[in-house]
Amino acid sequence: MPTPFPGMDPYLERPSLWQDFHSRLIVALADYLAPRVRPRYYVGVEERTYRAGITGLTFVGRPDVTVVASPKPAYAVAPTVETAIAGIVPVELPVPDIVRETYLEVRASGADGDRVITALEILSPGNKLPGEGRTQYENKRMVVLGSLTHLVEIDLLRGGLPMLMFGDGRGAPYRILVSRAAARPQADLLPFSVRQPIPDFPLPLRRRDEELAVPLNTLLHELYDRAGYDLRINYRADPIPPLGGEDAAWAEALLREKGLR
Repeated sequence: MPTPFPGMDPYLERPSLWQDFHSRLIVALADYLAPRVRPRYYVGVEERTYRAGITGLTFVGRPDVTVVASPKPAYAVAPTVETAIAGIVPVELPVPDIVRETYLEVRASGADGDRVITALEILSPGNKLPGEGRTQYENKRMVVLGSLTHLVEIDLLRGGLPMLMFGDGRGAPYRILVSRAAARPQADLLPFSVRQPIPDFPLPLRRRDEELAVPLNTLLHELYDRAGYDLRINYRADPIPPLGGEDAAWAEALLREKGLR
């Protein structure tokens, strides 16, 4: 079953679903790009890891920190003096979670010796909240922006703080940034809303090679159908984070028209 939305499905932003979707979309992009850029390039799926503190876990959406409807307090009541004296009281301590994020690198093959030509990132929740994940990504971003490597940055998350940039379009709920090394500090931003199909984006390569148009909307919709996300999404509830204003009214009408509400 296809997604009822014309572009990005906001229900895929749910923390408990995002990690699965992000990983699958990275692989779908790699599988699409690899045969189209060879033999001059190859596509690698890379990974970085960081420790997420307690405050960041809810947004990261790891399964073991899913919020459940429970009246339990945030911490246990302290034992009485008699219990503490009588023996050892078992307690639990918070520990940081290890978060793994994947991204793509298009590298030159042959005589150019493995040089990274284009870095392609799909932002994760950890990149958009203050903390180690954002700091690590911002540091990598600055290194790329100061190099001869192109950057494509895809933001399909409405929550969190957008990456730093200047100019119009920053207020759009979703955005794709295409930064060509030779044009910096200028870059192209493709902003779009939940009501629009995701625009195709150009994949910059070396100057003598034509840029590749990537149909992200088609890839995402094919992935949604292939992964059976319709079986995991309750369209009668609001997405997380919820839509607001005219977008909420538009989505309500759309889902009613599709028979999902």
